[in-house]
Amino acid sequence: MPTDPLWLPTLSYDETELRKMDSALVMADGTAMGSRPGVRPGDAGLTVTLSGTTVNVSTGTAVLYRSGQGVYRAQIPASTAGTLAAADGTYTRIDLVYLRVWDTAVDSSSLRKADPVLLTGTPGAAPAAPTPGATEIYVPLATITVPPTGSGGTGSATVSTAVRQVTVAPGGILPVSSTADIAAAGTYTGQARYNTVRAMPEYWNGTAWVAQGDWSSYTPTFTSLGGGASIGNGTIYSRWYRLGNSVVWQGQMTIGSTTNGGSGLWFISMPTLQPTTPASVAFTRTGTLNYISGGNNYVGLISCNPSDGGKATLIAKSSFSSTSFDNVGASTPTTMVTGAQIIWAVEYEAA
Repeated sequence: MPTDPLWLPTLSYDETELRKMDSALVMADGTAMGSRPGVRPGDAGLTVTLSGTTVNVSTGTAVLYRSGQGVYRAQIPASTAGTLAAADGTYTRIDLVYLRVWDTAVDSSSLRKADPVLLTGTPGAAPAAPTPGATEIYVPLATITVPPTGSGGTGSATVSTAVRQVTVAPGGILPVSSTADIAAAGTYTGQARYNTVRAMPEYWNGTAWVAQGDWSSYTPTFTSLGGGASIGNGTIYSRWYRLGNSVVWQGQMTIGSTTNGGSGLWFISMPTLQPTTPASVAFTRTGTLNYISGGNNYVGLISCNPSDGGKATLIAKSSFSSTSFDNVGASTPTTMVTGAQIIWAVEYEAA
């Protein structure tokens, strides 16, 4: 059914319509019309401090969200959230301080206002912050840990902002630091965030958060020029990362008792292709290679040639003490034996 768009003359809007349309201005939470609540990154407002047992919250603004109701934009002057309850004689407790919007249409409170709230936790051997009621519209600001009386009680209470949530406009880079935020999946491929624990930007690739330069696993395909090669019960694995168009790749292959060397020189597939044009970049890149067999180390190189279609060639000394080189295969530079290893490392340009 049609609805009213903003802003057209002669139309009138109720508060729920306006809040729902404000959802377009706030970072999505992965649900239809959903929004991520929080304060703005870098905003010093809504800071929670203690003055004795009085819990103070500085002036500030935040975005709150309720499913089906849209976005609540709230601001408060410097306020008092409440007074700490007396400490327990045995256990520590954790209190929660949050900004709440009262909307009687949602919570039947007969109120329409915004205010900070202090919610007292339950003392225990493994205390946890309490959870506000199911009908409450809120965003957490801080927790307060109150040790037992024998450890200082309310006089030794401490404030933590680990639960303080931030939000940004759609497409903004969200700084994340809490365990829950870091573990949370992205909402769309290409989403950006700044992981303050790793101190680097990350991007959601559809399945995981990755950063430029993160190492990834890659299992190469082992083939030979004349065919017939297969890894069998041997092993082949590698790791690689990409920075811009630069690829760093390293790996290891171990010959097993059922590995088939096939005929002709060996190839291993590369994690990404190289550019084939222009000539200024389409040339062979080489890296280091060690072929360790029978106690001998046949040093050599791995050759990445764009014309080989994403396959790397292995080259090693004709003998461990030779100055000439051979393409590595089932019988060169030595007869393939179980347990022999090939180790390589190379950097090349990606297409």
